[in-house]
Amino acid sequence: MARDLAPEVERLLQFRDPNIRKKAALCSIRIIKKVPDLAENFINPAASLLKEKHHGVLLTGVQLCTDMCNVSSEAHEHFKKKCIDGLVKVLKDLTNSPYAPEYDISGISDPFLHIRLLKLLRVLGQGDADASDIMNDILAQVATKTESNKNAGNAILYQCVVTIMSIEDNGGLRVLAVNILGRFLSSRDNNIRYVALNMLMKAIALDSQAVQRHRVTILECVKDSDASIRKRALELIYLLVNENNVKSLTKELIDYLEVTDPDFKEDLTAKICSIVEKFSPEKLWYIDQMLKVLSEAGNCVKDDVWHALIVVITNAPNLHGYTVRSLYKAVQTAGDQETLVRVAVWCIGEYGELLVSNTGVLDVEDPITVTEADALDVVETAIGNPSSDLTTRAMCLVASLKLSSHFPSCSKRVSDIVRHHKGSLVLELQQRAIEFNSIIEKHGKIRSTLVERMPVLDEATFSGRRAGSMPPSVSTSQGALPKIPNGVAKPTSAPLVDLLDFSSDDIPVPGGSGGDFLQDLLGVDISPSISQVTSGTQKSGTDVLLDLLSIGTPPAQNPSTLDILLPSQDIKSPVDVLTKLASPSPSAQTSTPVGSSSMLDLLDDFGTTLSLPETNGPTYPAIIAFESSSLKVTFNFSKEPGNPQTTLIEARFTNKSPNVYSNFVFQAAVPKFLQLHLDPASSNTLPANSNDSITQKLRVSNSQHGKKSLVMRLRINYKVNDKDVLEEGQINNFPRDL
Repeated sequence: MARDLAPEVERLLQFRDPNIRKKAALCSIRIIKKVPDLAENFINPAASLLKEKHHGVLLTGVQLCTDMCNVSSEAHEHFKKKCIDGLVKVLKDLTNSPYAPEYDISGISDPFLHIRLLKLLRVLGQGDADASDIMNDILAQVATKTESNKNAGNAILYQCVVTIMSIEDNGGLRVLAVNILGRFLSSRDNNIRYVALNMLMKAIALDSQAVQRHRVTILECVKDSDASIRKRALELIYLLVNENNVKSLTKELIDYLEVTDPDFKEDLTAKICSIVEKFSPEKLWYIDQMLKVLSEAGNCVKDDVWHALIVVITNAPNLHGYTVRSLYKAVQTAGDQETLVRVAVWCIGEYGELLVSNTGVLDVEDPITVTEADALDVVETAIGNPSSDLTTRAMCLVASLKLSSHFPSCSKRVSDIVRHHKGSLVLELQQRAIEFNSIIEKHGKIRSTLVERMPVLDEATFSGRRAGSMPPSVSTSQGALPKIPNGVAKPTSAPLVDLLDFSSDDIPVPGGSGGDFLQDLLGVDISPSISQVTSGTQKSGTDVLLDLLSIGTPPAQNPSTLDILLPSQDIKSPVDVLTKLASPSPSAQTSTPVGSSSMLDLLDDFGTTLSLPETNGPTYPAIIAFESSSLKVTFNFSKEPGNPQTTLIEARFTNKSPNVYSNFVFQAAVPKFLQLHLDPASSNTLPANSNDSITQKLRVSNSQHGKKSLVMRLRINYKVNDKDVLEEGQINNFPRDL
């Protein structure tokens, strides 16, 4: 029907009655929307409508031309070449026209035609510098002459701003447009302010300096009572932040955080934390701002934010004393903010002696006096707070254990705290309390080693994992990285590792046997799993086990205990008992001499596992997996007996350059038919001139063993002369029978 009617409608566009021409133009708009191919038939009639004096016909003619430009490139080019001058003249006459009652709205002559003309000019000026130059003067005239005290004038000004922002670059016009939006922000009408904020977000990409001039007004909009305006203004402020204004803007936002509505506090907190992390000029300022946020809205802070704060703190050794003192003062006044309490408890556990001794006092801080009892009071108050969740109380238990080593005078109080939680109804706390009580009462000699200060956490690795830059098939532990309050990944489910880790697990609480030292040490009830094992032990085996653990005089012999320790079926030595109980990592390869290991070896670094006896398997040639002018990576291979699908790889990294590489991080990715696990590297510093090397163990499981060969992509990050270096490559030369 549209095709059949098109010729008749085209004829009526030339009819002498203006009302008929207007109706024909409206019908033409519908036709070209239904059948875009017919647009070229209406090009000349539509162009002739732009010369009309009747506002109704002119209004529909402008709309017809705009729609035709959107569906036909031929029409767009024709109007751009033939009609821009005419449109500019019409708009100029309309802007300067005298009062006409039939078209006047709030003192403005036909604002609807104004807006239609500006929209068509915007379409014609996009991407064309010459066309944009022709319309610059009239746009400036509209922007300066139009009154903004009525809605009709504001509508024209807004459309003028949109047109200026859409056509080709003219710095002066854009500054004028941004200033108009700045005036909109001072309006009492919420709708006008909202559209101004929306437009300013687009204007930042074109002229950020012009928008920066209105930063104070935008910041006031963040404090507006309207939720939509607050949220949009906050997003705009986030885009305005840079290295030059980060301190002033952050101060304003944190000050407002103190009085903002609870509904808006979470969004505001997230933006402040993101700004501080992204633009922080120094670690001292970063720590100060994060502590202010934690004090005001700690309950709104996400877990990854306070985890990142702890990573930064560990990497600022000269600020450890200042940080722990600042946290101590903050928790006195904002103890209801749970995230603040967690960070404070963690730092007091790690750096409590710096708090008491006032070590590393900076010029900007006021001196305070804190006793050992005061430091422990913070932990005890937090663990006794009914509103504290499991994570907080578990962190408090770990901190109290550490303080018992740092502050011998408080050992009795710590023992009381730990013993109190041995009867906790929360299984996790009960298990930790039993384990820690065993350390305090029976293994005091090794306690100081067990609770040594946490090693420095690598910022680059944490940031990469947090940003999701590590491939999904890569893992640095045997399985998914658990969510652990103190930021340490749990390597395995071994009971020995469990002794010093408070992440959730399914290991049952020990039944309690005062005479069985092994059961007390590991904190597991081992009797059910071996009730069917036949006995056949000798006393010398028990002595060897006691020597291995270096605990001292063995308890009185108990036949059932000996049956548990040394059954006659499969276990050849006490080491095997521990191997079966601890479920060590499959990647462990070296054997432990029975008489030479000590308890310190078993529990060293809070996460080592017992070693498996060395086994002989097939041998494979080593390969050079990657080599550049400055770095060489060699892979050595081995197999587990009875498990041909799994390949154990020892990667060795050698630095061929004369410069030392720091912050060395190795990452790898494999296809879906492979599974890859990475153990921690032996170091993150690679010596120069091939003097030494870094080793790292990988474990690859091939579900298509025998059908598909191994393949791997690698990425290596390191710093040399304070510059970040990234090297990448693909390994395709694996031995075929792997």
